[in-house]
Amino acid sequence: MVLEKYKQKRNFTSSPEPSGDATLAAERAKKAPRDGLFFCVQKHLASHLHYDFRLEYKGVLLSWAVPKGPSLDPKTKRLAMHVEDHPNEYGTFEGVIPEGYGAGIVMLWDQGTWTPEADDVDAALKKGDLKFTLDGYKLKGSWVLVRTGGRYPGGSGDRSWLLIKHKDDWAGDLDITTFAPLSVKSEGDFAEILADGNPEIWTSNRPAQGGETGAMFAKIIERALEMKAGRAAPAAERVPRSAGRAARGAEETKTKKKKPAAKRRTT
Repeated sequence: MVLEKYKQKRNFTSSPEPSGDATLAAERAKKAPRDGLFFCVQKHLASHLHYDFRLEYKGVLLSWAVPKGPSLDPKTKRLAMHVEDHPNEYGTFEGVIPEGYGAGIVMLWDQGTWTPEADDVDAALKKGDLKFTLDGYKLKGSWVLVRTGGRYPGGSGDRSWLLIKHKDDWAGDLDITTFAPLSVKSEGDFAEILADGNPEIWTSNRPAQGGETGAMFAKIIERALEMKAGRAAPAAERVPRSAGRAARGAEETKTKKKKPAAKRRTT
């Protein structure tokens, strides 16, 4: 059953994540790889920060969790753990998962199209050596996903892959995750995404309590609450002084124009 693992792990009565449209999946499955398939990278702050790398193929999004995020440096091999397929609708999802599996904040960090560099994608996936070209906002050029068979630190059997940038015009030593940390959908950061929802959901029971991730959550929640409070302030209090002065000036100009009508001269 398509997306069975994805659906088993989620409670869609509490999670805003898309459940997946079977009809849409069937239609998307007909799309030829050479037509340019969708890809995205979602920055996900849950029990720990990681980047979810997703490639559209046969009506679903093949997915890998990349703990440290993509690197533009061909010498840097990034661990990518293969996870359950996701529905195509998930590719544009950005928001807050309040509880359960993956509870945290999801940011649409990059999106675009991908094109396989192999004629047979299924054979490349089976072999564990998938070469492809990305055309996104942040990630471009030639890449490869290589299965390690658990030989890489932190890896586990067939789930363990490496995401590697090939040497080309788009490669370099720039840390793209630090250089371009914001959403390509909302242009916001985690605090701004949380402030659009309900920051109070994690006031006492956030997804991560201790360590570096817990401290990150604490700062994000505090800032999101401040932003939410600021948005709720009366509109009058948010009017800039310059706008107030402009309004008063316009009123004064209007008053000056209202001069008494001249008396008719009689003889």
